[in-house]
Amino acid sequence: MCLLKIEHLRKEYPNITPLKDVNAEIYKGDVISVIGPSGTGKSTMLRCINQLEMPTSGTVTFGGEVMTDAKCDISKVRRKMGMVFQSFNLFANRSIIDNVISAPVDLLKVPREQAYKEGMELLRRVGLAEKANAFPDELSGGQKQRVAIARAIAMKPEMILFDEPTSALDPTMVGEVLSVIRTLAKEGMTMMIVTHEMKFARDVSNRVFYMDEGGIYEEGTPEQIFDAPKKEKTRIFIKRLKQLEIVLDTPDADIIGALSQIEEFGRKNLLSAKTVRNMQLCFEELVTGNILPAVSDEDMPVVFRAEYSESEGVTDVTVTYRGRRYDPLTEGDELSVKIVKSLSSSSAYSFDNINRVTVRLF
Repeated sequence: MCLLKIEHLRKEYPNITPLKDVNAEIYKGDVISVIGPSGTGKSTMLRCINQLEMPTSGTVTFGGEVMTDAKCDISKVRRKMGMVFQSFNLFANRSIIDNVISAPVDLLKVPREQAYKEGMELLRRVGLAEKANAFPDELSGGQKQRVAIARAIAMKPEMILFDEPTSALDPTMVGEVLSVIRTLAKEGMTMMIVTHEMKFARDVSNRVFYMDEGGIYEEGTPEQIFDAPKKEKTRIFIKRLKQLEIVLDTPDADIIGALSQIEEFGRKNLLSAKTVRNMQLCFEELVTGNILPAVSDEDMPVVFRAEYSESEGVTDVTVTYRGRRYDPLTEGDELSVKIVKSLSSSSAYSFDNINRVTVRLF
C-alpha cells in the first residue's frame, strides 16, 4: 500500500533551488534512510512533505489526501504524520509527561486520564518513565530526543519523519536515540529518516535514498547503495573518497608540479605522511619512470587518478593512456615494478583500446 507519494516536488528560494524534481513512493512499513552531502535538500524535502515549507511546485499525497491542494486540511493530515526535529522542540515550561500528552488531549480530544496512562506507557518504552514530572532543562540531549519521539508516537501516526535526530547530540547519547528508532522499525512503523549515521542507515532501513543534484540521485536497498552503488557521486559519498586527478598533456610534463599536487592533496585531506609518500613513489616509478618514456605526443594525455578511502584506509591509483598495448607491470623497469608492488596490496593491467593500470596502495 502506497502511503506517501511525491511527484515532481520542487522548492526554490531566491538564491538557491535545493529541490528540483523529487519523485518517490513510500509504502506502509517502509523504513527509508535519506543520506547525502550537506546542502542537498534532505531536510527541505521533509519540511515540504509535511508542509512546514510550501513547495514551489509538485504534489505530495499522503494517505490519499493531496496535501499540496489548497483545499486540503493540512492540520488534519499532519496529525497522522509525526515529525521529530534536530532541536527537540519541547515545551520548556511543561513537564515531560505534559509534553507527551498535550497534543492527544488538545487535538485528538483523548480524555486526560487515558492520555496520561498511554503517555506513561510511552515513556516506559523509551526508558524515561522516572522523568515524567521533570522539565526539559533537567534532561540530557539524548533524553530530550527520546521524549520528542514519545511525543510523536502519542499521536498514533501512520508515519514519522525524522530530521537528523542525532545531529544535535553528544556522541555518547546517539546510541540511546538510535536504539529507540530501531525498536520502532521492528514494530513496523513507517519512517523516513534523514541521517548521517551510515551504519545505522544500513542496519535499520529497507530502502535508502541518496540525495544530490536536486533530487533522489540514487535509491535502492541498503546492500545496493552501500555495497554496489551504480552512480559515481553515490560511490564517492559512501566510501568517503578523497580524489585527485593529474592530467599530463605531454611527455615533458611538469613532474615536480605533479608531485607537489600530491603533497598538497595529502595536506588538504589530512593524509598520513606515509600515504602521501607512497602516492608520490607510485607516481614516480609507474608514470615518470615507465609510462611517459613509452608514449608519444599522439598518445597523450596520461591521466593519474588517486582515490583515498577514509572508511577503508587505502588509496586506489588508476593510470590511463592511449597508444599501443603496453603493460608497465610486466614490461617496465624491473626495479620500478618491485617498488610499486612493495607499496601495494594489489596491482593489475588491462587494455580495451586504452591502457589502464590499477594499483591499491597500503
